[in-house]
Amino acid sequence: MSGRVLQVHKHTWTPADRAELQIRSLPVDVPRDVEALRIDLDVAANVGSVIDLGAQSPRGYVGWSGGARRQIVISAEWSTPGYLPTRGYAGTWQVLLGLHRVPADGARTTVTVSESNAGEVARLRALEPADPPVPLRPPRRTLPSSSGLTWLAADFHTHTVHSDGSLSVGGLAALAVSRGLDVLAITDHNTTSHHAELPAAATRYGIQLVPGQEITRDTGHANAFGDIGFVDFRTPPATWAAEVASRGGVFSISHPLAGDCAWLVDGLVAGSRDASGTGSGDGPARPLAEVWHSSWEIDRTWGAPLSWWSARPETVPIGGSDFHLVGSDDLPGAPTTWVLCDGDDVLGALRSGRTAVSAGREGPLLLREGDEVVCFNADGLLLTGPGQPRRLIHGDLVTIRCEPGPWWLEDGRRVVHALTH
Repeated sequence: MSGRVLQVHKHTWTPADRAELQIRSLPVDVPRDVEALRIDLDVAANVGSVIDLGAQSPRGYVGWSGGARRQIVISAEWSTPGYLPTRGYAGTWQVLLGLHRVPADGARTTVTVSESNAGEVARLRALEPADPPVPLRPPRRTLPSSSGLTWLAADFHTHTVHSDGSLSVGGLAALAVSRGLDVLAITDHNTTSHHAELPAAATRYGIQLVPGQEITRDTGHANAFGDIGFVDFRTPPATWAAEVASRGGVFSISHPLAGDCAWLVDGLVAGSRDASGTGSGDGPARPLAEVWHSSWEIDRTWGAPLSWWSARPETVPIGGSDFHLVGSDDLPGAPTTWVLCDGDDVLGALRSGRTAVSAGREGPLLLREGDEVVCFNADGLLLTGPGQPRRLIHGDLVTIRCEPGPWWLEDGRRVVHALTH
C-alpha cells in the first residue's frame, strides 16, 4: 500500500487549455525521506477524454506512459516500464499531463502523488509480463547482392510494456525471431527506459535490437534510431531531425498518413547524414519516412501512401508494423523492411538509403541494384511508378533498368506487394 499523500492536483481541463498549451506540468514537493514515489491519475468518465501521463524529477526527465497507464511507481531499483529507475530526490518534481483529447465539456483529472515503499515496488514489478523461452527461427531468406552486402529482414516500428504495448522486451524479441526477422527496432513512446534491456535480450534471442524512441506529439510522430539518449518531445518538432542527426542517430517520420497522429509539421525534415556528413551524394541528407505502415493492410489498393511518397520522391522508404498487442495489430514483419547492410550496420544502411519494403518476409520483393531493380518471386505482377507505364513481370527473377525514384509491384487488382526506390 502507498504511504502518506504528498500532493493532490484536481483540475478540469478545457479545450481552451489544450489550445494554449498541450503538455502541462503539475509541481510536487518531495521531502528527503521518501523511498519511492507513486503517481495515480484518475480521469473522470467522459466520452472523448484522452489524457497522457509522464514524470520529471528535479534532476531531469524520468519517463512517459501516455494513455497506457493510470498508476506508476518510481524507485532507485525499479520503476514502472516507461520510467527510468530514479531515486526519490528531494525537491520539486513535475507530473506531466498530455492533453491529447479534451471534449467540449472538459476533462476532469485527479493526480495523487504518494510515498511508496520497497514492498509495493516489488509487488508491482512481479505483475509485469515475463520473458518466454527462445523460439525456433524459420530458415533465413537469402537474397543475392552484387555489392557483397547482405539483405536483412527488419521491422522499424514496435512497442513493448515500456509504452502502450503488451509484451516485455524479451517477449517482443522472441515473437520477432519466430517470425524470421533479423532486425527489430523497439520504439516506445517518449521514453528510452527499454534501452537498458536490449543488449541482454538481443544476445538471448539471437536478433539485432535497434534502440529506438517514437517521439510523440499531437502534430505527428517520428522514430529516432540509435543509442543516442532521450529526444525531448516537448521541443519543436521541426528541430527533432537535426537533434537526432547531431547525436549520430537516424530520424524517420512515422505513419505520415494515420488518423489523428498524421505528420502535420510543415514540409519534410531531412534524415541523418552518412559518414561523409553529406547524406546521399553531395546534397543534403535524404529524409526517411514510414511509407508503408501496417494500417495500409486494411486496403493496399488505397493510393494515398503512394501519392504522398510520389510527391516526395527523395524520401527513403521504410516500413513498420507498429505492433502493440497480439490479436489486435499486425505482427512484427508485416510489413518487412529490407536493409542492405555491411555486416550488422543497420543504421549505416538507413543513412545510405539502402532499403526496400514488402508485405512480409516471404513473397514478392523489389530490390534496387545500382541503376536496375530486381523483381523476386513476382511472376504475373506489374512493375510501375508515378507516371510510369505498367510492365508485366514474366519469371521469378527479373532485372529491369529503372531510374531512381518510387517503384512498386502491384497485382491486377492494384494491391501493392513490394516497393523500392
